[in-house]
Amino acid sequence: MVKRKKPKWKRNLMVMTAVTGLGFSTFYPGLSTPTSAVERPDQPLPTEESVSIVQLVVPNDKAKDKLLELGIDLTHRIEENNGVYEVDAVVTPTEIAMLDTYGIKVKDTLITESQWNARVAERQTAMQLQASLAASEDTLKVLRANHFTNQSGTFLYMEVKTSAGASASTALKATWTEGEVEKSATLSRFVDYGEYMYHYLLLQVDAVPSSVKIESNLGGTATSNVTEWLGKEPKHKKTNYVTDFVDHYMAPNELYERAEKLAKEFPNLVEIIDMPNKTNGYRRLAQATIGGTTNLAVVVSSKALGHEGGNDISVDFKNPGTNNSPLKVTVDGKKILVNLATDASGKVTSTAKQVVDALNANASQLVSATTYRGNAGSGVVAPAAATLTDNLKAPSSVSRDPFTVKAIRIGKHRDGSKPGVLGYAQEHAREWVTPLVTIETAERLLRNYDHDSETRKLVDNLDIFLVPSVNPDGANYSFNDYNMQRRNMTNHCGPTASDPGYRNSWGVDLNRNHSVGSVFDGFVGASTSCTSDTFAGPSENSEPEARNLVWLADQNPNIKFAMNIHSYGGYFMWSPGAYDPKRVTLPRPTAGQEAFYWAASDIMLNDIQDHRGTVILPSRTGPIPDVLYSAAGNSADYLWYEKGIYAWNFEVGADLWNNTTKRWQAVGFQPAFSEGHEEAMEFSNGLIGLIKVAYANAKDHQPPKSKAMPGNGKYDGPVEVEFELSEPATVYYTLDGSRPTFQSKKIQLSGTRELAETLKIDNTTTINYFAVDAAGNIEKNYNPLSNGNNFNSVTITIK
Repeated sequence: MVKRKKPKWKRNLMVMTAVTGLGFSTFYPGLSTPTSAVERPDQPLPTEESVSIVQLVVPNDKAKDKLLELGIDLTHRIEENNGVYEVDAVVTPTEIAMLDTYGIKVKDTLITESQWNARVAERQTAMQLQASLAASEDTLKVLRANHFTNQSGTFLYMEVKTSAGASASTALKATWTEGEVEKSATLSRFVDYGEYMYHYLLLQVDAVPSSVKIESNLGGTATSNVTEWLGKEPKHKKTNYVTDFVDHYMAPNELYERAEKLAKEFPNLVEIIDMPNKTNGYRRLAQATIGGTTNLAVVVSSKALGHEGGNDISVDFKNPGTNNSPLKVTVDGKKILVNLATDASGKVTSTAKQVVDALNANASQLVSATTYRGNAGSGVVAPAAATLTDNLKAPSSVSRDPFTVKAIRIGKHRDGSKPGVLGYAQEHAREWVTPLVTIETAERLLRNYDHDSETRKLVDNLDIFLVPSVNPDGANYSFNDYNMQRRNMTNHCGPTASDPGYRNSWGVDLNRNHSVGSVFDGFVGASTSCTSDTFAGPSENSEPEARNLVWLADQNPNIKFAMNIHSYGGYFMWSPGAYDPKRVTLPRPTAGQEAFYWAASDIMLNDIQDHRGTVILPSRTGPIPDVLYSAAGNSADYLWYEKGIYAWNFEVGADLWNNTTKRWQAVGFQPAFSEGHEEAMEFSNGLIGLIKVAYANAKDHQPPKSKAMPGNGKYDGPVEVEFELSEPATVYYTLDGSRPTFQSKKIQLSGTRELAETLKIDNTTTINYFAVDAAGNIEKNYNPLSNGNNFNSVTITIK
């Protein structure tokens, strides 16, 4: 296998780091491994604290630097006003008290743990309703099947009620014949003030059908004759484009069950791709920390996974009740008995370290043992007993096995011959809204295909890949165990950070585990600490979830556009996504590429706004470092720099304006579903917008036109030459009279968030140039690889 040579920008930074001899934490403090407990050997074991999302007021840059140094779990929402920052953070009461000592105050509590629990209960109620509806027989009742003709044409109108209509995942399809042609369309679901009313369809037809057949995706069927209406338009006239197919937050198994059902229902338009790299699974070793203080605590971990027998192991530290008894470990099945050593008076003398050594020597077939977080273990152990547990709370219906991540592939031609678009969600487990965007989009593409020409055009001419949950293990953990889980569940920590008290701090940030601009190359915005929420993993692409995305891009080189869906904060971003400690970013896109990012973003942002008026602010739109922060090793940078894919990042969940308080209000990672639903609807609009951009790009065969201004002529002194373009395009140019090629210089931005640079011409110069647009069209069909000379040329003569 040929080892990939690192790009020049990587090699230079690696050399710089080697020369300085500084580790990454020197540049980005607060990212070291957890402090050992040896400083106070007799302190009580820390208790587990609740967490909440709060809005912090950070008074100045010094306090902001301290906030980063402390490694506080920040969300994506940061506001700055005259040097004072407002930052949302996930914190415990202890962290709040610590921050207060640095002048960092809590302005508002946004979401508490009890509210997160309410979200889980809300989801559970919806799931129970859905399960009860699915279990019962789906019956359909046709309320109305009419045709009418008005000044615009002939229309078919239907109202059908299904017994399972309370679930948004219930879809009804109508089929009828117009002359010799069979046609079909999906009905829209009508809900008024939370109550399901019926499904309906209003569609123009070429000929009046005599009857119509209705089929439910749950198996129900009904038929009805079509009768004439009086000619009045029906009361509930709405668009023929159907939406709204999600009605609760969905865990990974639900997402992929829905995907499989769609593939079965639409076999000519859908296939499911099984990714080759299975996750490590929603599973852990069974553990117990036995002992009340740090210097006498013993951490015991099972060799078998919890669900494979580890949860059945018990450990009993017992005073044998006799004098001068030796330390002895006996194993009876899954029961481990530790008879502690005693002195002449019968007092226990075994230290934690001695018990650890005895367990590892005599019970290694079942468990391994360590002292607590690197403590010397000099304290004398007290009698105690514990049953090991993996601490996982999900019901048995949630599989503990390694998970096969899947992609939903939608298209009439899924052979790589059509341009590809990728949408992927939930790299971060706690971002519950994001998978709904992909499922809603899949449903829209498929259920509007038969009767909406715009949808059919997209599906027929594109190859669309949707990955609902990149991080299913972490998602299951977020739904069932710890709502604020961001990472996957793989524990890369050593013994000093692997006791169960750290169980909510394990895992890799999958959006920091990629190979471009990574922490391992010295870039800022990720951590090498195994308990940090931005832990980049032990190495680039160490995680199967990250390798799956790389595999998908490798296997499908037709993918030209991508969207990484995150929450929250209402951001719309693209590469570069990382910078080094001197704030030098990864290479910026050319001026033409940047112009295309902005132009395409305008289409998507308008589509998002169409749903309920949400405006993604200009201050939150643009390259990642310009509007948020550095994110070393993020996946979109990999797709852009390694694969040449135009890659965006959504942050769903824009702030909402509160007319009572007259201030913007954050929505959080897990808003009440009524808000989560709206976010899914509007950003599904945005994802459809990206698909429309891809279609337009694929159909663009018109070469760009460019013009140097000023052009040929004589000038009294130096001039600034700029290029006028017919569309966003990259200009390649030479100033030495040579033929311009793809290796020539390119017009760049004049500065961050600025327009294209100009060329300052001091001496008589001939500028040879050509332009290339995002679709690959070359101006005048010039071929830079041949000997042609149909490039543009102007001569600036300086007197």
